[in-house]
Amino acid sequence: MPIYKVDTKENNVALTMNCAWNDSDIDSILQTLDQNNCKITFFMVGDWVKKYPESARKIKEAGHEIGTHSNTHPHVKDLDYEKNALELSESVKIIRETTGAEVKLYRPPYGEYNDMVIKVANENGYIPIQWSLDTLDYTKLTGEQMWNRLKNKISTGDIILMHNGTEHTADSLDMIIKNIKNKGFNVVRVSDIIYKEDYVIDVNGVQKRVEKWCI
Repeated sequence: MPIYKVDTKENNVALTMNCAWNDSDIDSILQTLDQNNCKITFFMVGDWVKKYPESARKIKEAGHEIGTHSNTHPHVKDLDYEKNALELSESVKIIRETTGAEVKLYRPPYGEYNDMVIKVANENGYIPIQWSLDTLDYTKLTGEQMWNRLKNKISTGDIILMHNGTEHTADSLDMIIKNIKNKGFNVVRVSDIIYKEDYVIDVNGVQKRVEKWCI
């Protein structure tokens, strides 16, 4: 299973932004994140980084985390091991050469995965990340509609999905972040909430700490 949510006592939620389309709103998004003192995780498609290297560098220079969202955004569940591995390695190479970021997180395109996709990620040193809350920003929802999807569901350890390049993500981001904080949560990066070792992922995709016992 990929990680959908984290079982944690800390009042943190991870905000994630998929980058696959254009870069017209990146400056606005980065300004909003800076004004709200937030660092989040951007999952970038390799082809997007090639098209918009300056935007990718701006994201890294602003202190945000970068994960891979594949190289060409294919339906990875239809690919064999070698092609899946190539999607990862090529995207990570482009991200590293463009931004200097060392990538450890992987979000499969379309949220699709199977045993092969997870195996390729794990065997190549990447942690597959999904989400527990979807804003549906890519469907042209307004900010209020997005928040209505989140406000009664959000809880500690949630991973929230957003996308740049949509109609209302940039102009809704400030309101959404402030509303999340008003509920008592900190907005953080994925790496700030996930466990790096001694964990299990249950059947619902919730990552849980496993305590070590000395005998």
